[in-house]
Amino acid sequence: MSDEVEPGFVRVRLDLSYDGSEFSGWAKQAGGRRTVQGEIEDALRTVTRSRETYELTVAGRTDAGVHARGQVAHVDLPREVWAEHNGKLLKRLAGRLSRDVRVWALREAPDGFNARFSAIWRRYAYRVTDNPGGVDPLLRGHVLWHDWPLDVDAMNEAARALLGEHDFAAYCKKREGATTIRTLQELSLVRGTDDGIITATVRADAFCHNMVRSLIGALLFVGDGHRGTDWPGKVLAAGVRDSAVHVVRPHGLTLEEVGYPADELLAARNKEARNRRSLPAAGCC
Repeated sequence: MSDEVEPGFVRVRLDLSYDGSEFSGWAKQAGGRRTVQGEIEDALRTVTRSRETYELTVAGRTDAGVHARGQVAHVDLPREVWAEHNGKLLKRLAGRLSRDVRVWALREAPDGFNARFSAIWRRYAYRVTDNPGGVDPLLRGHVLWHDWPLDVDAMNEAARALLGEHDFAAYCKKREGATTIRTLQELSLVRGTDDGIITATVRADAFCHNMVRSLIGALLFVGDGHRGTDWPGKVLAAGVRDSAVHVVRPHGLTLEEVGYPADELLAARNKEARNRRSLPAAGCC
């Protein structure tokens, strides 16, 4: 599939962040719901005085209530629009956008760049506290309260069985025609020495729907002693949704960073990421 920029247009990369609390997710929706994509596209149209809406492509579509610190998107703008506005666009967007979404950088993207398909990994953080008193009120929109004591060492032991390339169907909400094969590159948890908040770092080449929140839900059951450390791996191997795996609430989740290869490898990665994935057959060399 070709991803060439149309003649007369320039591809612009946007680096942005948002507090997802008041958004119905990233993607535009029918019915007038407030979304991050809709908000930024409306602001772009206004500040460039354009008659049409230029559609954004994002590295990772976040669900309602999920935050982002290091989200990446791209938009193809007419070259004359970019030439006229690029020096002032960032400040004008800051004046137009609501305070819960910010664009931090705008720059012409290198050849072959696609915010979604050129990415080689996405890194999320999920934050949870087992403090018996609950969550610090100033952090309540970003930290989940779990009302059982959590054993972080047990959670890390369970997480190791989930690393690597697998079919994560047991931890994903199935979407018609979409693969659930992913490579989980990192899944680790650390308890803060000062505040006791447990931060789970989850990094993969890509994520299927609800994958991070389901993985965290399974690890919380291990951490509080309701399941053994081998249970998340057994759920993965079974390959089907387990009713005991809870999808934890979205507000503890933040997209922290998106990784891309060197500029000369962007086009190749863009093409590779569009291929439907499959696991090697059993017994294969």
